Amino acid sequence: MTRATALALTLLAAGCMHAPGAGRVPSGAVAPDSATVALWHLDEPADDHIGDAGPFHLNGIAGRATRPIFGRYAGAREFQREADSFIFVPYDPSLQPGTAFSVEAWVYVTAFGQYEDTPIIARWTEEAQTKTWLFSITGERQLPPLAQLPSPGYHLDLVPPRRSGHLLFVFQPLDANLPQSFLSSEPLELARWTHVAATFDGELVKLWIDGRLDSQYASRGRIRGTLAPVLIGNYFDSRRLSSFGGSLTLDPGADRNPYYAFQGTIDELRISSVARADFPTVFGR
Repeated sequence: MTRATALALTLLAAGCMHAPGAGRVPSGAVAPDSATVALWHLDEPADDHIGDAGPFHLNGIAGRATRPIFGRYAGAREFQREADSFIFVPYDPSLQPGTAFSVEAWVYVTAFGQYEDTPIIARWTEEAQTKTWLFSITGERQLPPLAQLPSPGYHLDLVPPRRSGHLLFVFQPLDANLPQSFLSSEPLELARWTHVAATFDGELVKLWIDGRLDSQYASRGRIRGTLAPVLIGNYFDSRRLSSFGGSLTLDPGADRNPYYAFQGTIDELRISSVARADFPTVFGR
């Protein structure tokens, strides 16, 4: 167990293992079903404890730079371009991918990132053998002086240049050394609620925008299972998390430049153990 995982579990136990809102389904939102691994409605009104409505109660802790906001359905979580803007969910065996996989969310993106990408949600770290999958939005890949600092380069090999605003799904194959990256054909629109999803059935990776199939790629195999935690709305070395000041935050010695911080709002975030094909459709697209 990593230090960050141990701290998160301690904070969850001290607060409430079943965070407020974990059992409620907002009107119009999806409800957990037999294929749901985790479902974060993100409706907590004023709390750093994030409840999971799924069967395994994979509750998380929100960094202090996030805040509750009105969402696509009931409440949601707004993320800022700050180091402490994230939700951390400790590793649990139920997160291990099987033969099929889906990840989906409603997002309201206010800006594309300065660097390679801004993750919506990921189980991906810089530790050896802890890369599983990453679902993200590609960024501007700016260099100084446009960017304050050069990129740390964590995702340079995953993201093609000059393709900002596209969905990005990356996974580490079980039987291969190099991660596989897949990009949507169409970019997302800023300042607009959009439903996004990535699915994999062992044969095809599919990317979905507003319930419509945007692109698909042949890719045989399985996603590698690791001990990576879940990090929502950001990307950094989660080993640098601590309970400094009574809440989960990056420790004072960490690089606090928000290279990969998601900018906008995330709602109704779900992981499933099947390759779904029925997502909310937004008319007019």
